[in-house]
Amino acid sequence: MSVFTLCLFLWPWLSSIHGLEFRYHNSMEMEQYLKDVNRRFPDITHLHSIGKSVEGRELWVLILGQHPREHRTGIPEFKYVGNMHGNEAVGRVLLLQLIDYLTSSYLSDPLATRLLNSSRVHILPSMNPDGFESSARECTNTKGRYNKNGVDLNRNFPDVFESTTDREREKEVRAVMDWLKTESFVLSANLHGGAVVASYPYDNSNGGSELQGGLSISPDDDVFVHLAQTYSYSHSDMHNENSCSDLQDFSQGITNGYHWYPLPGGMQDYNYVWAQCFELTLEISCCKYPPEAQLPGLWAANKPALLAYMQQVHLGVKGVVMDSYGKPVQNAVVEIAERRNICPFRTDRNGEYYRLLLPGNYTIKVTNPGHKTLTQTVQVPYGPSAFSALTQNFLLQNSDYSSTATQLPQSCTTPDPGIQESDSATLLPSVFTTLTLFLLQRLLMLS
Repeated sequence: MSVFTLCLFLWPWLSSIHGLEFRYHNSMEMEQYLKDVNRRFPDITHLHSIGKSVEGRELWVLILGQHPREHRTGIPEFKYVGNMHGNEAVGRVLLLQLIDYLTSSYLSDPLATRLLNSSRVHILPSMNPDGFESSARECTNTKGRYNKNGVDLNRNFPDVFESTTDREREKEVRAVMDWLKTESFVLSANLHGGAVVASYPYDNSNGGSELQGGLSISPDDDVFVHLAQTYSYSHSDMHNENSCSDLQDFSQGITNGYHWYPLPGGMQDYNYVWAQCFELTLEISCCKYPPEAQLPGLWAANKPALLAYMQQVHLGVKGVVMDSYGKPVQNAVVEIAERRNICPFRTDRNGEYYRLLLPGNYTIKVTNPGHKTLTQTVQVPYGPSAFSALTQNFLLQNSDYSSTATQLPQSCTTPDPGIQESDSATLLPSVFTTLTLFLLQRLLMLS
């Protein structure tokens, strides 16, 4: 047996003892590591590819949780995306370290265990593997930033503030757009480098009512500011405002994306407007491609923040909307009073909805054609401390008159990424538990 073959044989065993090495793993090494993790932890991980890059590299996603292969009702979906710009390599490293921590600490570390037991975590370490492979190991060089076609992936998504329907979507962007159709993500972040700040939507504006004092403000601005502050104050340095001496100061280590600089075609706005997924852009290192000796320190600075941010997926309220027969209702509009989202939040194919909200009293309105409008005021606690949002289910009643359900604007039609979407969605088995409880509740009320 050659030394090289022996190393390949022993590497999984050695890595399980000493942890993942702090260095930049190339695409082949990263793939091998993810496959090894999936092999060693089959009960809490599931590895799949959401597509391929221009040069044919797989876009690997590792799912972690108690039930990694399927969604379960009431369990929110969370994701991290790294290396969207190929030369911003720290996020790629940190997400691999996060995978190593979560898998090796499950059932022994209370936080890791509760996170994976209460949510389903999706990690895409590298959205732009082609760019990474062509990058120069320099702090400010742009070599490798773009994909193989020379396109900035963070300027290639549909933009609700601009007419970009005729723009060709890159393979990596199309893969992410299709991915967002297969999962009902609640919270997300994409990791970048070149600054240390948490940026939140909107990234763009067309000069409408969202533009206020130089900021492009979303209807959920309070939640976004809280999310950004959660990451910033859980980070060792980000909240100190001037972590990178040659860049501008960011008060509390956060910024509205548009206020920093207008960014058309960005991924975080697309997630929020069209996928109902709250997303931040996390700039996590002053140097885009720092020396490997700095990686342990960057992990130590970001680890508490990465974990605290994941826990925020439990903010607010969640539930299932059903019709009078107890059947989940898809596409019912679930609105929070005084929050006029560009695209109203709707229930998914399992009748579920999730709304990230800070603690307080809120009025929820549920509308669906052919049913009476339901309005309910709820008191929302701080869900992250209990690792669960407030559960508020709705049972719709048939209406004798034509419904005045919220009409979705034309701009809310999910843009076509250029790939045929699968229509093989099936009702989740776990939904029937909720249906049974509701039917029993109704029978008791009638008795």
